[in-house]
Amino acid sequence: MLAVTILVLRVCLLLALLSFLGWSVYTLWWELKFQSESLAAQKIPWISVFNDQEAADQKQVFTKPELQIGRDASCDIRINDETVSNQHARLSYRNKQWWIEDLLSTNGTFLNDERVETPTILINEDEIRVGKVLLTIEIQPLA
Repeated sequence: MLAVTILVLRVCLLLALLSFLGWSVYTLWWELKFQSESLAAQKIPWISVFNDQEAADQKQVFTKPELQIGRDASCDIRINDETVSNQHARLSYRNKQWWIEDLLSTNGTFLNDERVETPTILINEDEIRVGKVLLTIEIQPLA
């Protein structure tokens, strides 16, 4: 009789443990789903980068949260100039602002004629100089 009671208690404990684990997995799945939906709903304002020497139809508009500037073919903003490093600078959208940071480029990155040494916030109509190339930034205002 004692053995049957212990067996029933073990089975009850096992069922309680399995239900707790199931509830934990469900809660984690629901939280991850909610977080991914909220991140997907986060609107990234477009950013436009153009060279003053190029025609107006050469303006590039981006809605990605991270952009690479450089000479490399994998860069989002590709600049064919020998004074520009392969991976020169990065534009990134975080904390509801666009930021620029230098990627240890040879000739440096300048924001409005000041050297970028740490990640710096961008505003509309800022001028970025990478190597000898001057780029102008346009940022969509948040509504």
